[in-house]
Amino acid sequence: MTDLLDRRLLFVTGKGGVGKSTVTAALALLAAEQGKRVLLVEVDAKGNLPNLFEHPPVGFDPVAVAPGVFAMQLTTEASLREYLKLNLRIPMVGRIGPIAGIFDFVANAAPGVKEILTVGKVCWEVRESIEGRAPWDLVVVDAAATGHVIAQLDAPRTIRDLVQTGPIRNQTEWMMAILSDPAITALNVVTAPEEMPVNETIELVARARAETDVPLGAVVVNRVLPEPFTVADEPVFAAMADGPALDRLRQEAGPAVDTVLDAAALAVALRRARVPHLDALRAGVDLPLLYVPYLFVRDHGLRATRMVADALGAELGL
Repeated sequence: MTDLLDRRLLFVTGKGGVGKSTVTAALALLAAEQGKRVLLVEVDAKGNLPNLFEHPPVGFDPVAVAPGVFAMQLTTEASLREYLKLNLRIPMVGRIGPIAGIFDFVANAAPGVKEILTVGKVCWEVRESIEGRAPWDLVVVDAAATGHVIAQLDAPRTIRDLVQTGPIRNQTEWMMAILSDPAITALNVVTAPEEMPVNETIELVARARAETDVPLGAVVVNRVLPEPFTVADEPVFAAMADGPALDRLRQEAGPAVDTVLDAAALAVALRRARVPHLDALRAGVDLPLLYVPYLFVRDHGLRATRMVADALGAELGL
């Protein structure tokens, strides 16, 4: 997996609440620390990504949020404005209300129309960087969640099937070429060692293979609990919890002994409750798994982003 960051385009998806945005930001930070110039793209307009670098919100124009990392937020209107300006040579001044209204009408009637602006802008930045007109070594996308990412990634093919000829169809061809090239693109999935995220990840991987040509990269298993005690430690704790032994410990160390033993038992139970889900994940996807430990810190801010980046770097052997 050391070549993961050698791609030009990384999509990151995952079920809501598993830490998708944090992992996305951490991948961008890790790549920048490897000397790459990274464009970090947020597509859901929540504004979470800048927070992960302790930076104010950003807009459509890329803004430096960390050394080597530039972030932007995609919106349908801004993407449409740029498309009209670049491809139809239409000067855009102020809001594009009437055109946007027509676009919304068409987009609600035809599948893939809104999604093509998102994935099209991303692919355009990648193509510009490959051809030397944009400064990015890597574009990292905080993509739609698992329930919507297939439609997002498959938008060029959907539009190609709708439009039989003309410049729009030609544009979908080069987008599809970028998205399907394993040397350029990888779709990565963030999950957690829990039943629902694991099941959604297995289903998504199967759908991505069946319904798109986008190469798969890795599955990032976030919030993996540490293993504080091994099976060999169990007899020790069993002996400590024995009546006479426990009484002696209470006399020597006080009532805190019960708290420590209860905490140890809880830690082991929580860890082992997640093992079957990890086993199911390994059996359900034949992809590299990258493990990120549970961070006992607040999950927003540069500190958490850097900790996740360090964990990913260790998993990737960097």
